[in-house]
Amino acid sequence: MLSRTAAHAYWMARYMERAENAARMLNIMHHMSLLPKIAREGVREWNAPLNITGTLSEFCGRYPEVNATNVLHFMTFDRDNPFGIFESVFRARENARSIREKITTEMWESLNATWLDMKKAREEHKSDRDYGRFFEWIKERSHLFRGVTHGTILRDDTFLFVRLGTFVERADSTARILDVKYHILLPSLQDVGGAVDYYQWVALLRSVSAFESYRKVYRDVIVPIRVAEMLVLREDMPRSLHACLDEILEILTEVNGPSGTEARRKAGELHARLHFGEIREIFSQGLHEYLTDFLKRITALSQEIHARYFVAVERRACPEGDVPENNGLFRSPAIFGGAGGGQS
Repeated sequence: MLSRTAAHAYWMARYMERAENAARMLNIMHHMSLLPKIAREGVREWNAPLNITGTLSEFCGRYPEVNATNVLHFMTFDRDNPFGIFESVFRARENARSIREKITTEMWESLNATWLDMKKAREEHKSDRDYGRFFEWIKERSHLFRGVTHGTILRDDTFLFVRLGTFVERADSTARILDVKYHILLPSLQDVGGAVDYYQWVALLRSVSAFESYRKVYRDVIVPIRVAEMLVLREDMPRSLHACLDEILEILTEVNGPSGTEARRKAGELHARLHFGEIREIFSQGLHEYLTDFLKRITALSQEIHARYFVAVERRACPEGDVPENNGLFRSPAIFGGAGGGQS
């Protein structure tokens, strides 16, 4: 398989997953901002999406203050934010256009229609109150694209790299959302166990579609250690770190065959830490420290995937031959073969 085709398939899926994850996070933040206490502490809370995506410094360089209106616009419609929904859908669509002959008509029509409707929504957007419906629509379009992909594409290498991009992005996003709750949104001591703390944990679970699953598994009040266990170690939770690494390791094994590669070794090592991990040991060393280490490892794995499969493409796209990074976040250096490409 050509490295150019693999790169386009990988980033097409990764950008679409990024758009969905951003919509999930922002939709919950939008609802949470209606709580009286959080409304009073809006600056601290609205820093969270910027910290999750590592774009706080970029935001502060272009916007006068951190508030709901500015952050929502930056994370939704700002063309200069590669982690924003608008730019993510655009880049997913451009990568799909570059491998039009390798994907199905249904996949292309789904992405293209999403992009056209997105431009219309951007032009017609007037109020912060419109964001709720927009975020739900983005989630539905991402689900549609994923369902169409699984239902129509040939199970070849293109399909494998689509899945690989999806689960690498999902693992990174889940780890960041969980870490921000512990490290940034942690309430004051008097609020721990209170109403605001409870709603934040509910919001976290809902942002990864895990609230109903939590109730089904634990049938009890929401306890931080159980939330962490579900999102880190449970392999039957679709958006958990363990579930994502199950998929990543399986895909890399299928792509590589019996011969080992560094990417497969890194994925296997990370998977073993999750498969044999114990949540109390994780808490004893510190959840923030554990998640920080996980993010470093998933970034290293992402870089190894690029070096192993896409390096020739990246050298043409990025003259310096380097993969740009920002605050530990791994980024695509360009939209491969797509209009409007450039370093992200």
